[in-house]
Amino acid sequence: MRRIAALYSGLSYQYRSWNEPKYRKYIADIVYIPDMEDDSLAGFDVVLLPSRLHTGLLAKVKPMLDQFAANGGTVVVFWPNDAERIVPNQNWEDRPTNFWWWLDKNAKSGIEQRNPEHNLYKYITLQDATWHYHGVFWPEGDVVPLVVTEDGGALVYVDKTSTAGTWVVTSLDPEFHYGSYFMPATERFLDGLFPWLAEGEL
Repeated sequence: MRRIAALYSGLSYQYRSWNEPKYRKYIADIVYIPDMEDDSLAGFDVVLLPSRLHTGLLAKVKPMLDQFAANGGTVVVFWPNDAERIVPNQNWEDRPTNFWWWLDKNAKSGIEQRNPEHNLYKYITLQDATWHYHGVFWPEGDVVPLVVTEDGGALVYVDKTSTAGTWVVTSLDPEFHYGSYFMPATERFLDGLFPWLAEGEL
């Protein structure tokens, strides 16, 4: 099983998500970002970067993530509020967030599946990755889009070409909603994501 490090900045939603027993069993260690040093990610295979981090903490961890990926590690990025500084070779686009689309008559999320043969879809369904979103990525290079908007903006994609490692990038924020006790789809997403990261074919 891959050794997963979950980064933690002291926020309650992160604490609840990372310490939920069914997820904690997959996490080798919870790493407190303010105490991180250059070698804090040594010995791990996967690093989880939570959403909505303070920009100062993002700046602190950015060179460590870059080095981790350069060494062949897998970086998992949940919706970053400073995507341009964190995620390689992409163009972030902010979009208005429709929190209540599902209440509309003939509701349609506007979210679509790509590359259905990808290994991740052995662990989650498109419905598990469907709630609201805050923007889209327009990645450059040969990446694998998995969840997209109708116009092709990426909500979830895998990038194995920008660095020597793997970047699993999403504009979704499942640990925020699960840790904040709302949005049922986010629990299903995490239920599949953790075993995929630990045991699946990345």
